[in-house]
Amino acid sequence: QVQLVESGGGLVQAGDSLRLSCAASGRTFSGYAMGWFRQAPGKEREFVATISWSGTTDYADSMKGRFTISRDNAKNTVSLQMNSLKPEDTAVYYCVAGVYSRITARYAYWGQGTQVTVSS
Repeated sequence: QVQLVESGGGLVQAGDSLRLSCAASGRTFSGYAMGWFRQAPGKEREFVATISWSGTTDYADSMKGRFTISRDNAKNTVSLQMNSLKPEDTAVYYCVAGVYSRITARYAYWGQGTQVTVSS
């Protein structure tokens, strides 16, 4: 059974940093891109960042310069370092695995999500 398990969410203040981690199990993700999406209350799920198996990265424009995605292929993990957090970053963050893309439907595997709340 494939599982993506996120950790590291929480409540922080504006300007703080937070690091999300995701551990994948149940199969090898060799060749798969891994990434993060998020969904705020009342809003559609949106792309955050993705990283290919070889390490190529892509970020949503509003996250560039503040968020950094990385992965450890040997450990089947992906992380998202989030700096200079803003209240509008408040959302449930989902770890994903699939085809390198900004499109939700290209990711076949999804975690349960972890809540990030940024207070002003």
